[in-house]
Amino acid sequence: MKGNTVLKAVLFPHIAIMLVLLPVSIVFLIYSLIYMQPDSLASIISYVLAFYTLTVWSLKTPYLIRFFKKFKNENKLARRWYEDTHLRMSVTLYGTLLLNTAYALLHLGMGFQHRSFWFFSLAGYYISLAVMRFFLARYTTAHLPGERMRDELIRYRLCGWIFLIMNVSLSLMVFFMIYWERTFRHHEITTIMLAAYTFTAFTLAVINIIKYRKYNSPIYSASKAISLAAACVSMLTLEATMLTSFGGENMDSFTRKIFLGITGIAVSVAIIIMAIYMIRQGNKKLKQLKQ
Repeated sequence: MKGNTVLKAVLFPHIAIMLVLLPVSIVFLIYSLIYMQPDSLASIISYVLAFYTLTVWSLKTPYLIRFFKKFKNENKLARRWYEDTHLRMSVTLYGTLLLNTAYALLHLGMGFQHRSFWFFSLAGYYISLAVMRFFLARYTTAHLPGERMRDELIRYRLCGWIFLIMNVSLSLMVFFMIYWERTFRHHEITTIMLAAYTFTAFTLAVINIIKYRKYNSPIYSASKAISLAAACVSMLTLEATMLTSFGGENMDSFTRKIFLGITGIAVSVAIIIMAIYMIRQGNKKLKQLKQ
């Protein structure tokens, strides 16, 4: 009986202990992977601690799912957030607008400081995203989806034109990656974390662009199209980072340029196709409204 109690305490520790274990094990594991020998005692302890943390959190998953479901159903704010699609869209647009604006100003300042067209091209890309999200956020603040279909279609079509302008900045980015070999260099651990984030963002972007079609709102569709385009560009920058971080010694410069060129062209063509589709659909549906 006492053994069962001890085993339960080990496998199902208090939530406070689990919250402490999570950052400690992650930081300890990353530190050991970067600065310690793989077969050292400290590294082995970090592996064991990480495995134990993963195990207890996995065992706690059913409880956490039930807890968050109960919280969602009983908490007024959580229930409103889950049920109010318009609120989620507005908050998401303003959040990404602030983030894109901050990145644009950062790269613009670095462009002036270093007199680098590379940073200017990055600034142009983020400015384009910020402008599109600004137009959409202003509309969602004042109107519900479908309330003023003509205005929604105009903004939807405008996003298509901005996509074409943004593609100029994207083409410059690809050119600098290939011709001047301007890429992003991070530590291997950071690159793996970026890869996990990028693939998650891309998957969610694809799911959302399909999911939000049912609302028949050009504003919603444009917002998810922006997220998908941003995810595609993130895939390109992730490839550049991974080729630099992992393939620096095993891959020659010409091969890296080939890979980046193929992916860059694919992303550029995808955004152009998306832009043309949005412009044509916007024009078509505006004509139907007039008729």
